[in-house]
Amino acid sequence: MKKIIAPAMLFVLFAILYGCEPKMKSAEEIENARQGIIPSEIALNPVSEATVKNRLGIYAPFKLQADISHLSENEKQLLLRLFDIADIMEDLYWKQAIGNREDFLSRISDKSSMEFAKINYGPWDRLNNNKSFIDGIGEKPKGANFYPADMSKEEFEAFEDPDKSSLYTLIRRNENGSLKSVWYHEAYASYVQKAASLLKEAATFADDKGLKKYLEMRADALLTDDYQPSDFAWMEMKTSNIDFVVGPIENYEDALYGYKAAYESFILLKDLEWSKKLEKFGAMLPDLQKELPVDPEYKKDIPGADADMNAYDVIYYAGDCNAGSKTIAINLPNDEEVHVKIGSRKLQLKNAMQAKFDKILVPISDLLIDPSQREYITFTAFFENTMFHEVGHAMGIKNTINGKGTAREALKEQYSAIEEGKADIMGLYLVTKLYEKGELTEGEVMDNYITFFAGIFRSSRFGAASSHGKANMMRFNYFAENGVFTRNQDGTYTVHFEKMKVAMVSLMQRILTVQGNGDYEAAKEWVQSQAMVQPQLQADLDRLNESGIPVDIVFEKGIKVMGLK
Repeated sequence: MKKIIAPAMLFVLFAILYGCEPKMKSAEEIENARQGIIPSEIALNPVSEATVKNRLGIYAPFKLQADISHLSENEKQLLLRLFDIADIMEDLYWKQAIGNREDFLSRISDKSSMEFAKINYGPWDRLNNNKSFIDGIGEKPKGANFYPADMSKEEFEAFEDPDKSSLYTLIRRNENGSLKSVWYHEAYASYVQKAASLLKEAATFADDKGLKKYLEMRADALLTDDYQPSDFAWMEMKTSNIDFVVGPIENYEDALYGYKAAYESFILLKDLEWSKKLEKFGAMLPDLQKELPVDPEYKKDIPGADADMNAYDVIYYAGDCNAGSKTIAINLPNDEEVHVKIGSRKLQLKNAMQAKFDKILVPISDLLIDPSQREYITFTAFFENTMFHEVGHAMGIKNTINGKGTAREALKEQYSAIEEGKADIMGLYLVTKLYEKGELTEGEVMDNYITFFAGIFRSSRFGAASSHGKANMMRFNYFAENGVFTRNQDGTYTVHFEKMKVAMVSLMQRILTVQGNGDYEAAKEWVQSQAMVQPQLQADLDRLNESGIPVDIVFEKGIKVMGLK
């Protein structure tokens, strides 16, 4: 006779069976268990204590402060929350750059090396071609901590997953060794949940409706990795005294493919006086695009006319934007669809820009620019060149003319250097056209050309590991080939204005053609052959280093510096 198992006993049996099942680990638990790209078994000592101390000296200190007397009490309370959110972006960027920050920093005993590691977010000197300053550490992985260190490009190409090239996925391995895509909001769940909660809380203190809407939508975006709706909301936010950039945004850290976005944050206070000067330029962009001296198919992507330009004092940097060379202007969002439908916002970080001009560009000019042309080095020209560099990102072409997708997708890891070069030279072209139209009247266009040329020496010092550095080297070599300048016997440079105007146009045409054609091989060959410092330029850069002129700035920043606590 069959024995019947009573329902109660069946329930107990199921409970026992399922209770014995190992609990599935979450994506975040798995990610937290990873060591990252820094070996755990070696001591972390500097290659040379003297070298590290010397490299620390390339950064000029600058205190990030701004007048907050005009802010309401609600706005000051809002700022306090923004600092906390920005610090979460700092934590997340460390995870993307190297992985286990705490383990890494705890094993560095030398004080100077510790400080330098924090500036560089790892053991590689970002302004010295990512050369390791910690003994026993090899080359910086091109894919940072976005991909498995042992993954080959062939393996990635063979990996069939539509999410693998998303800006917001990590590439990891399954237990059987195969590749998988993991969404940021899953891998970093507790971090983005905390940041989203703080964003919602900050929104309750927002007097400006546009800011309130953006903060609420950005909170949702952090939890879903769907950023486009909040990008549109940010584009609509034009009247707030406070601006806040937050999330995974730029893809410079991914030097393997340029696919993955890194977390960062800026806290900004609007400079009302300077912003007023810039209001008119956004509406002019569609017409300026139509006038570009290239074939029609290479300027088919008309930028939106609803873009705006404003000047800000930046009071906090966190994450990607704080690594190595410091950003002094912002052109966002990066979403090509938003660019075409509405445009982009160009935010000039005036106080940080002034610091770089005073502490770096003027001393460089005093050493390397012919005395007869030094009068053309002006902050207004530096500000305009920087501003229209950001405008330049929105100009030209976004989508290839032959069905290869966006220029970003087609040019892969070469895109950033080519795009930065485009923005630089496009910016100078736009300044030239605006002077010709009588829209720019302060100073003269010669100021912009000489200041632009002097700026090449400043940015070339960022090294070949930087997209901005590569772009400047490529441009300097192009200018040399086209007779744009003469190096004088006394070691100074004289710029030939008319030749520079011609070279500016031809260089812009070449870049837009490569981007529009999605010509990866041409881009790769150009970067590899021209993004290098020739011996004479290196000798002049060495003179700058020997003179003690800083390479970049480093910040004293935070709530206490702002007098909020």
